[in-house]
Amino acid sequence: MRRTDPLDLELSMPLEAAPAEAGFVPGSFREIVAAHQSRVFSIAFHALRNRAQAEDVAQEVFLRLSSRLDTIQSEAHLVAWLRRVTARLCIDELRRPARNAPSLEGVAEPGEAAEPGDPFLSAHLRRLLADLPGPARLALILRYQEDLEPQEIAAVLNEPVPTIKSRLARGLQRLRDGLKHLGVEA
Repeated sequence: MRRTDPLDLELSMPLEAAPAEAGFVPGSFREIVAAHQSRVFSIAFHALRNRAQAEDVAQEVFLRLSSRLDTIQSEAHLVAWLRRVTARLCIDELRRPARNAPSLEGVAEPGEAAEPGDPFLSAHLRRLLADLPGPARLALILRYQEDLEPQEIAAVLNEPVPTIKSRLARGLQRLRDGLKHLGVEA
């Protein structure tokens, strides 16, 4: 079941709900979606490993944003809100019973340039990352793709900092172990 595409919504009028004294004057909803849709989709795609699920999560994030714009106080708040909601929706999606969807483990994300270096190694890294448990994979994505610190990841996921650090350490160790099996020293 497909949801309404937020880009099709007629929400291109200027948004005046955010407090001007905070210095945050957002553009139209369409501009906000255009500016942030690739980040939201990328987090969802890497966390879920499934294009259709990632698209559904991205749509849901922007549908929720459309009703919450009046609570957004700054660009930084908007980015943090988008990350948090995307991460939580991905966790919800990962908790659902598994869908019989084809794996996209060897397919690059749309618009993603070919990675420099050994394509064999890149494919194996993507596969190893895809094999990690959802919470560890999401923590690694937020740390190394979104460049968030463990404290920021903890705030996004509403988890204790030690839990995030543990997930990062265990996830990295599993990636290292997987690379060692390939004869690559990490």
